Amino acid sequence: MSDDNNKNRSHEFCSSCRRSESVTGPLIRMPGNINICRDCLQRSIDSAMQMTGGDLSMLLNPMGMDPGLSQMLFNLQDTSVEKAEEETPEPPEEEPEEGSEEEKEEKNGRTNRPPMGFSMMMTPEEFQSFFGQHKKRTPKKDPDRKPVVDLSKIPAPHKIYEMLSEYVVGQEKAKKAISVAVYNHYKRIANDDKDIDIEKSNMLMIGPTGSGKTFLVKTLAKLLDVPLAIADATSLTEAGYIGDDIESVVSKLLAAADNDVEKAETGIVFIDEIDKLARKRNATQRDVSGESVQQGLLKLLEGAEIEVPVGANSKNAMVPLETVNTKNILFICGGAFPDLEDIIKERLNEKSSMGFNADLKDKYDNVDVLQYVETEDLRKFGMIPEFIGRMPVIFTLQGMTKAMLIRVLKEPKNAIINQYQRLLQMDEVELLFTEDAYEAIAEKALKKDTGARALRSIIEEFMLDIMFEIPKDENIGRVTITKEYINGTGGPVIELRTESLPRITDQRP
Repeated sequence: MSDDNNKNRSHEFCSSCRRSESVTGPLIRMPGNINICRDCLQRSIDSAMQMTGGDLSMLLNPMGMDPGLSQMLFNLQDTSVEKAEEETPEPPEEEPEEGSEEEKEEKNGRTNRPPMGFSMMMTPEEFQSFFGQHKKRTPKKDPDRKPVVDLSKIPAPHKIYEMLSEYVVGQEKAKKAISVAVYNHYKRIANDDKDIDIEKSNMLMIGPTGSGKTFLVKTLAKLLDVPLAIADATSLTEAGYIGDDIESVVSKLLAAADNDVEKAETGIVFIDEIDKLARKRNATQRDVSGESVQQGLLKLLEGAEIEVPVGANSKNAMVPLETVNTKNILFICGGAFPDLEDIIKERLNEKSSMGFNADLKDKYDNVDVLQYVETEDLRKFGMIPEFIGRMPVIFTLQGMTKAMLIRVLKEPKNAIINQYQRLLQMDEVELLFTEDAYEAIAEKALKKDTGARALRSIIEEFMLDIMFEIPKDENIGRVTITKEYINGTGGPVIELRTESLPRITDQRP
């Protein structure tokens, strides 16, 4: 039997270094089926001695160790102390100090402690606070530092609107709302009147996919020199589950502000795909990525001091924490909210469809019903009322029409057509489109029902052959895209380079 036991023990591993007992020698058995070799235990003791100043007595009782194991650790501690004394040179002799023994020990930073493992008790809360508490980094206040927000450098709402109009086509109501909200947000931060505390106005954008919600905020981030973070709500989960914690939203803002807490506390956070946090209907399992995340976001939206991991999405022992106050952080949420139109139509068609003054069921079929949205409709969709109440500004974006899609192709500074014209200009070729071609592209995009995102996929499709064939022939000087080529019934008009059609050169400096 003894041989069998020895054979089984030889296959056991150290819980720390994973080496077998045949390599490490006899393992030390600890409570909870934990086996540890002497080398790993010695390293742990050395690390703990550095943290406790050379005294381990207050750490052993919370571990539930028996006196025998405590005595063995005591011997290891003595061995470490002897090694340290051998390595360090002896200090010069000092003159005897006056005073009692206790005063001398307090002066030297030491106190007499009882033998380890027997009398010096420590509660689990004290043990956790000693080892598990992160050291919060508090930035040093510089009296000569300039204020974070300089209101003179923040453009007025009409100027923000004009800058957005250079990149975003249509959506006049949304551009006005976001221009006023951002300007008022920084006026609120610069407010020095202690009697009047201006509340922040978080915003909720509702619009179909491809209407420009995310592009509107990204453009705003380029135009304004303020810290802005864009987060995706689809990856957020309740604390303790796989995914990003709610604090990771503010962690991205802190990273955008170069880990400057004071600057991050005046920034803007855009949470995209917020409709994915709607309460699940008829769910039999715990909703860890829906309603629970909405409840977790409440404290961020209202304003609270939270501990944010620096350089990571979740808290752990290896990541430092910063305390960030979200009181002055402006939150903008956006989502497509599919099927919300049906909920609005159901509310608008509550009247009877019979008799005088009856409403027709198809009355709102060709109308943008999102403009009639109310908080009642969002509650039916699955958003909790506490979350909606912290979003006082709610505005909608229009779905893309044929005329708007044609404008998106031609008017913005960074229009898709301009991008492809620049690509061919680098090959010294001019790219042109006929008016019929613009209309054909817009009609195809409407059928895909994905908004402005459909434009690029369509252009990529018919530009593939052109981008492949053009570099073959250096004599090609101009390519004109026609309606027939878009519809697949013809080809593009290709003109060779002649004296009247000189080579295109890059005119940029």
